[in-house]
Amino acid sequence: MEKSQAAYSWWSRAHRPYTTAELIADGIVHVLGLIGAGVAGAVLLAFAIMEAAPELPALSIYVTSLIVVLGVSLAYNQWPVSPIKMWLARLDQAAIFLFIAGTYTPFLAVLGGTTTGALMTTFVWGASLVGVALKLIVPEHFGRLAIALYLAIGWSGILVFQSLAQTLPHSTMMLVLAGGVTYSLGIIFHLWEKLKFQNALWHVFVVAGASLHLWAVIDFMVIHRV
Repeated sequence: MEKSQAAYSWWSRAHRPYTTAELIADGIVHVLGLIGAGVAGAVLLAFAIMEAAPELPALSIYVTSLIVVLGVSLAYNQWPVSPIKMWLARLDQAAIFLFIAGTYTPFLAVLGGTTTGALMTTFVWGASLVGVALKLIVPEHFGRLAIALYLAIGWSGILVFQSLAQTLPHSTMMLVLAGGVTYSLGIIFHLWEKLKFQNALWHVFVVAGASLHLWAVIDFMVIHRV
């Protein structure tokens, strides 16, 4: 019975269901994030198309992954407890890995043609796809390990920091670092499950981190090219 309850609680939060106020607050955070991502992403892609930017495929992957991760997260967190919510939980956690890889893609695209860029792209996408497989196949396991893997992939960019710093504007790099720190600080609220509005606060940090990285992409793709 204990084993069954543990397996059930990984996706349902049976130990402390969110209140209506918490769900509303969390929904507002997601909707605002989706609106911002949709508008800014559309502007970014429109600019890339008009300029025939070679990074357009990478940018398309990035914007798509951003909208997907926010959309799936919204659906999962707002859906009532049911078998559908369980599957949404799998997709939600898997989408995070795809989003991390998707976020790296436009930055690594500027290193295209280099061994460093190719190796880093292979590592980020390879590790992320392993994470996706784990979350889709055995989501009830590796809960804490997944968080460590999220952080490890997310901060693996340190390995190519110098190469990126020589290619990207200083302001872009500062925004990238700020986004990484914001995501990492948000983990505190993700783990602090007894805190009221914990989930909404966690997603505030997610949206803030995503916004900083989105602005970083706009910074080097648009602002420094006009």
